Amino acid sequence: MTDDTTSEFASDITRRLEAIMMILDEPHSLVSLAAAVGAPVPAVRQAIETLVADYDGLTGGPKRGFELREVGGGWRLYVREEFDDLVSDFVGTQAPSRLSQAALETLAVIAYKQPVTRGQVAAIRAVNVDSVVRTLLSRGLITEVFTDPDTGAIHYGTTDALLVNLGINSLDELPHISPLLDDGADGFAGESIR
Repeated sequence: MTDDTTSEFASDITRRLEAIMMILDEPHSLVSLAAAVGAPVPAVRQAIETLVADYDGLTGGPKRGFELREVGGGWRLYVREEFDDLVSDFVGTQAPSRLSQAALETLAVIAYKQPVTRGQVAAIRAVNVDSVVRTLLSRGLITEVFTDPDTGAIHYGTTDALLVNLGINSLDELPHISPLLDDGADGFAGESIR
């Protein structure tokens, strides 16, 4: 390889590594990063050193608001410490992120069947809903309505925050679910019921 080809190869690895770094939500080892960008570990190590120097403003450019840090044996982008409060304030003022499909399905079951226990929701959805229920509780979309004195099961219902987010005044305004369901006339696997 000529010096120009070597430099272009190193630059390409650096750009690919930077693209991967933008989406990481946890630190990754050099070996993992090398596999992700399809390059040898020493070349990835050099690319990381290049990115660290660039982000720290050591290559003639500005010092960035983020840095590439090695934590727990892996590398990841982090906000610089001096901007922690700024970013925390910004994130705190933003609208909460969208709900996952699992959270929407669980919320729909609770809205239509309330008051309902976690076990009943899990039986309807046929999956464990513990973490989803915690998420919905933390977002203030559902609440604990009461605890069954015999079983100790907590019954959940929706909150006014859900009504506000849906833009409705009461649960009576929710669409009727029966027209949305298959009537079963076609049976299973296309066979008709007799």
